[in-house]
Amino acid sequence: MVPPKNEVVHRLLFVDVPARLAAIVGERNVVVDPSEMGAYLVEPRDLFKGRALCVVRPGSTAEVAAVVALCAEAGTKIVPQGGNTGLVGGQTPSERGDEIVLSLRRMNKLREVDPQSNTLTVEAGMTLAQVRAEADKVGRCFPLSLPAATACTIGGNLATNAGGTAAIAYGTARDLVLGVEVVLADGRILSDLSKLKKNNTGYDLKNLFIGSEGTLGIITAAVLKLCPRPRAVETAFVGLDDPRQALRLLDLAREMVDYELKTFELIPRIAIDFVLAHGNAVSDPLPAPYPCYVLLELAGQSDGLAKRLLGLLQSAEDRGIVRNAAVAASPDERNGFWRIRAQISDVQAHEGGSIKHDVSVPVADVPVFLEEVERAVTRHVPGARLVAFGHLGDGNIHCNVSQPIGADKAAFLARWDEINEIVHAIVAAHAGSISAEHGIGRLKRALLPRVKDPVALEVMRALKRTLDPQGILNPGKVL
Repeated sequence: MVPPKNEVVHRLLFVDVPARLAAIVGERNVVVDPSEMGAYLVEPRDLFKGRALCVVRPGSTAEVAAVVALCAEAGTKIVPQGGNTGLVGGQTPSERGDEIVLSLRRMNKLREVDPQSNTLTVEAGMTLAQVRAEADKVGRCFPLSLPAATACTIGGNLATNAGGTAAIAYGTARDLVLGVEVVLADGRILSDLSKLKKNNTGYDLKNLFIGSEGTLGIITAAVLKLCPRPRAVETAFVGLDDPRQALRLLDLAREMVDYELKTFELIPRIAIDFVLAHGNAVSDPLPAPYPCYVLLELAGQSDGLAKRLLGLLQSAEDRGIVRNAAVAASPDERNGFWRIRAQISDVQAHEGGSIKHDVSVPVADVPVFLEEVERAVTRHVPGARLVAFGHLGDGNIHCNVSQPIGADKAAFLARWDEINEIVHAIVAAHAGSISAEHGIGRLKRALLPRVKDPVALEVMRALKRTLDPQGILNPGKVL
């Protein structure tokens, strides 16, 4: 039987895609060797492994637009990728092998620095660490702060609306953007690189794309907000009895040093023990162990910040909130505190299987939420160990469950869905979110219809149909 003419044309276009892409970006920037593609096809936790027709590495917005236009013509699906640090599979192609991975890492140019406007215009492939360094050169600060800063790209940060350790003070990635440049699903370029804080000329289109995980368009550049570089930073590692006391300390900090409070990270003792056992270049932050800790950091422009931090800690001790505290006396000590925090996620692998949750609940509910999760999880899996840490200041907790000591790892991880059901039910009871900062990707796509307002979900689908009618942008993610 002879296939229809349009099917023959589609097959010819599809087979010829890598060669036609090479004509746009150069042969060396179209990777077809499976061994060379490997690093682009697996996400960091090894939960998703995909295949691809090829990996394409454009070097400019014009090349991205030409690539997308070609793929739209051929009906070839596109998976945009930044630093490949995402944790929900949003940057990983499917197992079908009929998609291209569009890596934006070559697009790493600094387009403009405007200290007077407090803006930085950068391309999507610049790493977060590079963005922060460019801001520092002109006496400014880009406050988005993530452990993966040297690897993650600003395009990926915006596509997932990354949060991080400074969100309590500066908000999420969405709050740090004034304008974006986006390539749409048909190859057109939406240029909205505005530096204006006030611009009421219709819909705020940039926020359609920030947090959309590349399903509505591909962010190629952005205008980022800068802040004054702090004249002083003071850091403390505080020992407490439980998360309830940590919440009391947060309330007190808001009363006494609210505008200078940059970081407020909750860390349980079990996380410290894991880092001490399996981490690198760390030591116990306090002379004696405590059930719970807070990594607290102040940053400001005025003199006397150290005095205000000590005043906060003294007041907290007088009220019976704080058991002990260490204040960093040098940059090395500060870095040591942060090394503990940075290694918590990775060292859990040394303790066997870990079922992870990136959730948020109202700040006031965090202590009760953690108590309820621990009771429910350990009742369901006796001996399971709750390793719940993260951004208490904005209610975002990485609520991870490590396997019982000596348990079979595979058998424990096979219960992933069961543990998810337990944790997410408690999240829902507190009117929280099943994804605070990592996104939906592939990992949580099936969960979304169960937790999202049906009307909101239909609006999302309508936006997808309108902006990407062929469904070629990051298929199988989010929706």
